[in-house]
Amino acid sequence: MIATILLAATDAGPFGSIGGFLPIILIIIVFYFFMIRPQVKKQKDQKKYVDELKKGDKVITNAGIHGKIADVAEKTFLIETEGGHKIRFEKSSISLEASKALNTPPAAPKEVKA
Repeated sequence: MIATILLAATDAGPFGSIGGFLPIILIIIVFYFFMIRPQVKKQKDQKKYVDELKKGDKVITNAGIHGKIADVAEKTFLIETEGGHKIRFEKSSISLEASKALNTPPAAPKEVKA
């Protein structure tokens, strides 16, 4: 009886000793593809967008301030607001999604055929 229990406990099954870690490995893979990888892609897109900005581009900051870039420095932008005031912001404070939406022309309305 004890020999049968010991033999059953040592049977590793078809996956060998990795079978116990298989669910954990699968969870890590799922986290990578659904959480980590998209975040890294978003960060790369943000950096590329900020690097391509130049004087005269309209932007929106993460704080919601609208303006036009008046000067580009190594790590900062000088942004001119509507009142003619100029404010210096870090490059990382520019919102990618809001600024792209601001610079994208609105879509033409679709014609409805009767």
